[in-house]
Amino acid sequence: MLEQMYLPPKGATIAVGISGGVDSSVSAYVLKQAGYNVFAIFMKNWEESFSSGYCTLEEDIEDAKDVCETLGIKLHTVNFVQAYHERVFKLFLQEYQAGRTPNPDVLCNREIKFAELAYYAQQLGADCLATGHYARRGQYQGEPALYQGADKNKDQSYFLHQMTKSQLAQALFPLGNMQKETVRNLAREAGLVTFDKKDSTGICFIGERPFRDFLQQYLPSQPGKICTSEGEQIGEHIGLMFYTIGQRQGLGIGGVAGASEAPWYVLEKDLKTNTLIVGQGEHPLLYHQALLAGQLSWLNEKPLEGKLYQAKTRYRQEQQDCQVHWNDDKTLRVSFNKAQRAITPGQYIVLYEGERCLGGGVIEMRYH
Repeated sequence: MLEQMYLPPKGATIAVGISGGVDSSVSAYVLKQAGYNVFAIFMKNWEESFSSGYCTLEEDIEDAKDVCETLGIKLHTVNFVQAYHERVFKLFLQEYQAGRTPNPDVLCNREIKFAELAYYAQQLGADCLATGHYARRGQYQGEPALYQGADKNKDQSYFLHQMTKSQLAQALFPLGNMQKETVRNLAREAGLVTFDKKDSTGICFIGERPFRDFLQQYLPSQPGKICTSEGEQIGEHIGLMFYTIGQRQGLGIGGVAGASEAPWYVLEKDLKTNTLIVGQGEHPLLYHQALLAGQLSWLNEKPLEGKLYQAKTRYRQEQQDCQVHWNDDKTLRVSFNKAQRAITPGQYIVLYEGERCLGGGVIEMRYH
């Protein structure tokens, strides 16, 4: 349990990564109200020309300007398009090409926001970088530690778990103890233009456009068979990269002779044969008892074998009891007390001890 959220010393200079949304706006507001020296940075990670009709960059930067003017703080803008393309987007495409389902928001936090942006903030004289994440920075055994946000419906520690210890030591999360409703109320009271702005959802650079349309601009489709787990072909898919484990919508499977009315779900993707394997209802192949994780990153200590931890295999999932077994220094087997639905290779597993986030890694394999 987190006893006290970290606050910088009085008189500190704090840069706020401002996005044009309500959360980062209120982060800047509460820090200014607390008497800190505050300035804001708006970072551009994507070329709007790639996003005709879907990118909100122009609107976001106008809102950021409006908020900074209202608060009386300076706004800087910085372009990280090249770094984002090299260190986030390229990997995103590689993972989809390999039939996996990546999470670019996790990489963006580690590679861009708390690396490039934090360094830029330091060059401008900031002692730390604040963001609008719903998470808390505290201490564990004398070191900076990451804890879940007080609003469990909005907790974003999952997206921050790959931060390094040194990155966390320079980070600040002013909304960590707040509920979302409180944040919107504060924005309204402060006269911030973002008070009723809709939260962004999905992957930032895709925006509101259909995911398939976006991906087809970069990766060629490879149609193939849709088969049941027994091997019977019941349709054709448009490319394995367009489907994820547990998916129900958009499979294009009509009435199948002899099958029940139960919905069809994606169970597996066979890359060797380019086959999408599906099953009906809560199929046993949707559930796995264990997984193998790689590309591991730990904020404090490594998890211990035989100890009970909690884990999430996707954002918004309730924490699940588990134990770990080290294969070697680079891979970890995680066994769950209860079989988990739709564990997805390419996504992250994040481990917790209560509210404290230990870190995690990329899901490589699943085991029944």
